[in-house]
Parts: sequence; C-alpha cells; structure tokens
Amino acid sequence: MPGKSFPQRATGYLAGIPIALAESLYLILGGAVLGPAMLWPQTRSGVLRLFRAGARRFVDLELGRRSRFFGDTFPAERDEQKLLPYIAAHAAAGLLSAVVLALLGFGLVLAVLLTWGLIRGSIGVVDLLTQVVLGGVLLFLDLQGVLTLAALDGRLARRHFGPSEREMLKRRIAELSASRAGIVRAVDHERRRIERDLHDGVQQRLVALAMLLGRARRRSPAEAARLLEQAHRESEEVLVELREVAWRAFPSALDTVGLTAALAGVAERSVIPVRVTVEPGGDLPRAVETAAYFVVSEAVTNAVKHSGASAVTVGIGRTAGNLLVRVTDDGSGGADPEGSGLSGLRLRAAALDGRMTVTSPPGGPTEITVEIPCD
Repeated sequence: MPGKSFPQRATGYLAGIPIALAESLYLILGGAVLGPAMLWPQTRSGVLRLFRAGARRFVDLELGRRSRFFGDTFPAERDEQKLLPYIAAHAAAGLLSAVVLALLGFGLVLAVLLTWGLIRGSIGVVDLLTQVVLGGVLLFLDLQGVLTLAALDGRLARRHFGPSEREMLKRRIAELSASRAGIVRAVDHERRRIERDLHDGVQQRLVALAMLLGRARRRSPAEAARLLEQAHRESEEVLVELREVAWRAFPSALDTVGLTAALAGVAERSVIPVRVTVEPGGDLPRAVETAAYFVVSEAVTNAVKHSGASAVTVGIGRTAGNLLVRVTDDGSGGADPEGSGLSGLRLRAAALDGRMTVTSPPGGPTEITVEIPCD
C-alpha cells in the first residue's frame, strides 16, 4: 500500500504518548481497585472480563491510530488473552518515549541558553567546544532512541494483533506470484489483441490494396488511373490504421514529448470529448508514466465502447508520494471491476505496487481511481 508521509507518521507517533499515559493510569488504578477481587476464584473471571473490556477500548484506539497515521491493517477479531499484555507493553514504551522526548526538549533549552551565553560572551571557546561535542553526542543518542521507540510501537501492534513478519513475507510472495501470473496473462491478451488488429484490419486492407493494384495493371489507362486513385486512398487509410495499432502497442510520444502530450493524443483520437488535466509535479519514472498512459487510454476506450458516455474527464496529480489517476465518465454505470478490461488496468497498477478502485453505480457515473507509488 501506499506509504504515509513523514509528518503523518510523526503525528501518529506523538499521538500514541498520551494514550500510553492513559493506559498506565488504567492499569495502575484498575489493578488497585479490581486486584483484590481477582484473588477470589468466584469473582476472578468476571473481574477479568470487565478489566479486558476496558483494555479493548484502548486497543481499538491504538490500532485505529496505527491504521490512520501509518496505514497498518489489522484483523477485526482480537485475541482476548493479548489485550492486557499489549497495553502494558505499549504503556511502558509510551512512557519511555515521553522521557526521551522530554530529554530532547531539555537539550533544546540548553542549546538556547548556550547560544545566549555565546552572544553575551560569558562562555569561552573551550567550554563551547565541550558543550557542542557533548550535546551532539547526546542529541544523536536521543534521536536514535526516538527512532527505535517509534519502530517498537509498530512491532508491538503487529506482534500482538497483526500478521508476523514471516506471515507478511508469505503474503507478499503470494501477491507477487499472483501479480506476475496476471501480468503474463495481460501480456498474452495484449499480443492477441494486436494480432487481431493486424489480421482483421491492416492485413485485410493490404489485401484489398494489392487487388486494386492488380486490377489496375490489367485495365485500360483511364480505368487504371481511377483504380490507382482508389488505391492511393486505401493506402492512406492503411497508414492511419497502422499508426493507430502502433499507438495502442506503445505511444512514441511518451519518449519524445512526455505524458501530457501523449494523453492529449488520446483525447484527440477519442470519438467523444475527453478533458485532460495534469497537475505539475516533477518528472516521473518511465514505468509510472507508461502505466498511467495505458490506464487512461484503456479506460477511455472502455468508456467509449461500453458506457454510452457523452464525455470523459481525466485528472492526474501527485499525493503523498503517489501518482493519482482519476478517470470519470457520465455513462450508464454498472461497470464490472472484475471484467476483462478493468482487471487489466488493475494488473497494470499492481505490477508497480499500485491499487485501483472502481465506483460505478447503476445509472452512473463511473469513476476509476488508480494510485501508483512514484518515489
């Protein structure tokens, strides 16, 4: 999935500290109040259920924070035996994070005081160098502690309620295997489509052109001139169709003038109006540009053939390190996300770790959104 930006992750890490403080108070106060009742076998199970119910609220809050700010996913079911151990571990890590951040803030205050003393001239060169070296070492250790605790925050959640690293690796391997098989099928489908275009279109026109030239050789000069003029028109149509086949295979405009001009060519060739908006966002990797072009081209083709749309809108922009491609038509809707056309678009996006969503209620409109990592 697409990764979150650094400000989002930093905000999520800081948001976990007050939750950890609340968890600490819950464990201390709850243990003090309910602890005696846990000693009696008759009341132990009921008290534990009550204690775990409160712990579940903290766990839901924590996993929601991980999902919102870090993009983590967790199963809906929670192991009841892991609720209390998780909030205990997270509370300890959160308190340690608060201490480390407090030391970092204290170091910043000392840096301000040192700067002020340097301006006033009350600190000598030797004292200044000593303080700078010591402060630099402590700052390095403090930042390392913050990074380690931030990584521990994620590992605790995944270890207790998410898939293990081994399981995540297995899933990734399965995703890559499925993506590779899908790409092979998509390539074979594309080859068959190009073969049909050449056989049913260009080849048939060339055969007709050859027949016209053969008839012109056997006719009178006046009749031959008419047939040659007809053959000339046929050759121009063959060139146009051959150019269309070449554009569908790979547009040369991507290599020469870039994605924006190539998409302008898609709009010009469409039989219905296509409005393309490309937000400036810097250069893109060639593979991302190619995928974006074919996503738009195939989505427009599908809209023309199947949706009955009168207009198509294409928007391309950058968001959180991803290229966002959105194609909307005002057709009849009801598009099948698992159909051959849309599944091919999904495979193109998945090949680059992207994802595609389709919204197509009956009656329209249809909106196809593709996000592709581009950093």
